[in-house]
Amino acid sequence: MNSGDILSKLALCFSSSEVFFRRAYGEDGVFCYCCATVLTLVFILLCQIIRKVRFFRQDSSSPSSSSPAVSASQSLSSQSRISTLVSDEDLKDLIEKLGERSDDDTEIWEDVIQKSNPRVSYTAKCCKPQDGGPVKYLSTTVFENCSPEVLRDFYMDNEYRKQWDKTVVEHEQLQVDSSSGIEIGRTIKKFPLLTPREYVLAWRLWEGKDKFYCFIKECEHSRVPQQRKYVRVSYFRSGWRIRKVPGRDACEIHMFHQEDAGLNVEMAKLAFSRGIWSYVCKMDSALRKYIATSRRPQGPTVSAVSLMKKVPSELENQTDDITDSSGTMHTGEGAERKKLLRKPTKKQVAKGLLLVGGAVGSAVCLSRGHSALGAKVALAYFLTKLRKRGAQQSQTSQNAGI
Repeated sequence: MNSGDILSKLALCFSSSEVFFRRAYGEDGVFCYCCATVLTLVFILLCQIIRKVRFFRQDSSSPSSSSPAVSASQSLSSQSRISTLVSDEDLKDLIEKLGERSDDDTEIWEDVIQKSNPRVSYTAKCCKPQDGGPVKYLSTTVFENCSPEVLRDFYMDNEYRKQWDKTVVEHEQLQVDSSSGIEIGRTIKKFPLLTPREYVLAWRLWEGKDKFYCFIKECEHSRVPQQRKYVRVSYFRSGWRIRKVPGRDACEIHMFHQEDAGLNVEMAKLAFSRGIWSYVCKMDSALRKYIATSRRPQGPTVSAVSLMKKVPSELENQTDDITDSSGTMHTGEGAERKKLLRKPTKKQVAKGLLLVGGAVGSAVCLSRGHSALGAKVALAYFLTKLRKRGAQQSQTSQNAGI
């Protein structure tokens, strides 16, 4: 007797029984309804069990699960796709960003923070893209009494990060491509009053002459479909260079970062400027414990660090930006002279006049009829900007002359 016959006989029994469906009168009726309820629950349970048995039989007899050729081809296609996620072109683009050799004259960078103590110093600036994309950040952190190799291992030790970085609540390695050295992982971060953010990222490391590079970007992976309880970060571009500070027992990490975590731009900038220095100090304390205990990297033995590639020779020869003893970033001398000799174009002059006109017009409109007061406010604002720009150009000219 198969499962279909069992179900049909049970249904016939329930439908033909007068006792089962008779109306309740007195104590016998109450007892009858209790029995009917129990029998109904048993019937539903049997139906669910039989349905699951059928499902597992079909699944075990399906050709996809029994065919190793199909799974092998899927694995090969997955590996080939992973090997192209992070390339040497991404490294080239990262080196240009860290060297601040962008040809985009519309990018305006503003200083965010500059802090230091005897053990660590931190400087950062940001730029809001004209196309409305996520805010770009450039930062330099200098750690005293630390080697580049230790700082690299510390940054890449995600298991240890879960101990000192309380925003990281979960991290797992998803896949590693041994041929390209690319690693894919998933991280869950929890922030106060916000839905947890989910990061599915691919990264790769390169080793150069006395320096290390890492580039990280967002990706998708079949093992981690999107879930409603997390906000998947849809755009993530980040990279760093770690190297020894010349003439000092210190090393620096120079970082470019840009991500879209679904936050308001101004709110994200405010949170960054207010909280980043506390985070850096906490990171420095964790680094000192990492050094004192001579910790070895935890987690998987095969990772992007163990599969690190060499920087291509054509990229190794590119001139990087120089960081002085105070941790302040400076571009190369040639780039600085090029900026000094560059003449303003007609387009830039027009934009300047438009900015002035807009500032005056906005001040007059906001004054609600008090045009004289609005004009004075706009004029004072414009003169302050001119004075600051003039002082900066004068200082730059003096430095170039020296």
